[in-house]
Amino acid sequence: MNTVQGTREYLLKYNIKPSMQRMAIMDYLMAHRVHPTADEIYNALYPIMPTLSKTTIYNTMKLFTEQGAVKTLVIDEKNVRFDIDTSSHAHFMCLGCGCVYDLPVENQDAIQLEGVGELIITEIHLYYKGYCKKCAEEKRKNILL
Repeated sequence: MNTVQGTREYLLKYNIKPSMQRMAIMDYLMAHRVHPTADEIYNALYPIMPTLSKTTIYNTMKLFTEQGAVKTLVIDEKNVRFDIDTSSHAHFMCLGCGCVYDLPVENQDAIQLEGVGELIITEIHLYYKGYCKKCAEEKRKNILL
């Protein structure tokens, strides 16, 4: 869908007025499904859009989140990350390299919670942390040395 028309339609679907900056940010998110931070988005786009500011990135990501076009992830204590995939799924963060991966979760709505009583649950965030295959192998090599 990485076309100007596709990006425009995606933004309009979420009632977001397409501007040059918003479309560039959305294009980046669609093309780089790596759960970037606002700073990573800024650093990637600034060389091709020198008039872009970090404030614009933060405000745009806030708008995208409020309109449901992206999800925010607070899987790491230092940064808020953004996910273009708004379907129900879990996330895994590697404690070695810091990469965040999507994990499928079958029937997430069937998770039973005890003692919720009259609470209305509007969101579920499932985060896992550990070591990816590459970092786990590095860790094993360092232990053996």
